Amino acid sequence: MVTEKEIDKVMQILAEEYPKFRKPIVTEYSELRHDPFEVLISTILSLRTKDETTHTAWKRLSALANNPQNMVKLSAQEVEKAIYPVGFYITKAKTVIETCKLLLEKYDGKVPDDLDELLMIKGVGRKTANLVITLGFDKPGLCIDTHCNRFPNRLGWIKTKNAEDTEFVLRELLPQKYWKVFNDYVVAYGQNVCLPVSPRCSVCRIKNYCNKVGVEISR
Repeated sequence: MVTEKEIDKVMQILAEEYPKFRKPIVTEYSELRHDPFEVLISTILSLRTKDETTHTAWKRLSALANNPQNMVKLSAQEVEKAIYPVGFYITKAKTVIETCKLLLEKYDGKVPDDLDELLMIKGVGRKTANLVITLGFDKPGLCIDTHCNRFPNRLGWIKTKNAEDTEFVLRELLPQKYWKVFNDYVVAYGQNVCLPVSPRCSVCRIKNYCNKVGVEISR
């Protein structure tokens, strides 16, 4: 069982390593404008899409509309054209418009700052909802994507099979002071060092705290 002291040390190392890597694009947006709507829509666009593609897609879309009131005036085809080639762009265009309509109808055009309310929005899962909570409202949330699911399992902190299970286990295990930064730190580290396949263990500063669960080949 991992100790809080070990967690503190790993998180300290991640904090020191984080500035070496490019921040996730949604995080960059949130730091620039602190706009929950921008975080919500850019996160929807980012699912299964590279950061570079998300960046240019949101730039084009936000030039047309950067709030729910203006977004619902666009046709699905206009949104599709703006966000192409993000993954599943046709479905995402519909999701963006439907989300904006709901925000206007139910929330007076504002993004709710409650996790359960966000999860009621079609197309918004726990990852997106938690990102909106943390990056859009600067409130405690625990966003778990594929990197954040793999990382604590690889270290041997937990033993879970999917991101949702990981979130609920980490809510009990991980001190809340780390919740808001966990996704940023781990995603950056997972994209550059703790890779899904053949991780760079030889240069990893966390290797002495890692059980390398599931690692068959490393560099």
